[in-house]
Amino acid sequence: MTADTLVIADFGPRGPRDPRSPGGPRDRRGPRTPGPYRRLLATPGARAFTIGNLLARLPMGMFSVSAVVMIAGTRGSYALAGAVTAAGLGATAVVAPWIARLVDRYGQARIAVPATLLAALGSLALLLCVRLGAPAWTLFVSYAATATTPNLGGMSRARWAYLLDGDEKALHVANSFEQAADEACFMLGPVLAAFLCGTFFPEAGTLTGVTLLVTGALLFAAQRSTEPPPWTPPHPDPHPDPARTRSRPASPRTPLRTPALRPLLTICLAMGAVFGSMEVVTIGFADGQGHRAAAGVVLGLQAAGSCAAGLVYGAVHRQGSVEDRHVWCIAAMTALLTLPLLAAALTGSLLVLACALLVAGMATAPTMVTGMTLVQRHTPPGRLNEGMTLAVTGLLGGIACGSAAGGWTVEHVSPVAGYGVPVTAAAAALMIALVTHRVTHRPAESSNRFT
Repeated sequence: MTADTLVIADFGPRGPRDPRSPGGPRDRRGPRTPGPYRRLLATPGARAFTIGNLLARLPMGMFSVSAVVMIAGTRGSYALAGAVTAAGLGATAVVAPWIARLVDRYGQARIAVPATLLAALGSLALLLCVRLGAPAWTLFVSYAATATTPNLGGMSRARWAYLLDGDEKALHVANSFEQAADEACFMLGPVLAAFLCGTFFPEAGTLTGVTLLVTGALLFAAQRSTEPPPWTPPHPDPHPDPARTRSRPASPRTPLRTPALRPLLTICLAMGAVFGSMEVVTIGFADGQGHRAAAGVVLGLQAAGSCAAGLVYGAVHRQGSVEDRHVWCIAAMTALLTLPLLAAALTGSLLVLACALLVAGMATAPTMVTGMTLVQRHTPPGRLNEGMTLAVTGLLGGIACGSAAGGWTVEHVSPVAGYGVPVTAAAAALMIALVTHRVTHRPAESSNRFT
């Protein structure tokens, strides 16, 4: 080592530097830069509303399983149990956007609390009707009352959008975190419900779900400092300026009338068909091999892969526009969904299928994160909760259609052929995304070159 090298090593451009000082080349004791999720949760008030929201969202994966176990175990009819849960799903698709519109108009706390309490009463009424042997129609009415459950995941995303206004990078991390939370809740909820109903008594899952839902919703609503302000209509101007009146709408449009949002809702419908068909086909495949009880574990691996991928996706550096990433994520999802089809067709092994589902699930969360980001971006101001709830409604409708298509294919063709249904649904979503991208995105890029 030469003297010049020593000078370079010991003296920086600002003079001598002690290697043991903070920032020196040998310093390894300095504080580490917090990760993106630690920085996200360090936002004032974020941890409090996140804890309450997660408590309230966990039962979303418990209620349907608990209702099926409770009704089928008491009435001895899976057909009745399935019909009751399907009716509740249909009622949710109708009522949820209306509840979300009220949330946007009057605020989260004023609407979410009474809506949650009404949904909890519906679940308790279902429990009593099953327990007391009430007529079958009372089960449908009781479970339909649970449709007033507010979109808690959408309200949490709305809070992040309010707190992180203008910070696209932080909002990307928040959406990734929320999607991972969704996957975790729908992964743990059915397992917890099956454990409670099987270990204690059939109504244990419903009672626990109601307790968690009400407790979490009250805790979430109590965090008023992070609640987005409700939209208020502007006061009429006694002396309106015609130019300003034409340039500023008097009230936000309904999201369904937004041209850029309609294709996204159609994609959500196709994505729901992927999820619904995959669940039914996997249960049918496992049942055909005599391992129906293992179907929940296999589907849980798919959710686990999605949860892990969502957390990683939120932490990585993003490149390109959200529209481009959305198309690429759907393409990756379509490609990875061929793995369960190949595993079932070539090996027939449930273990190999579980590994294939674990890998295939890794494209789910990134696809949903970019999709929800676009929904937030294109939803008119003042209608954010309604826009995201419409996306969830599209998912629910797709789940119902996918479950029906997957069940028909399993019964009339084969469980192996059933895995072609989610691949077809994902391919349809990809085609819609490509057409939308070409029609709306490319012309905008070309016109920007001349501005």
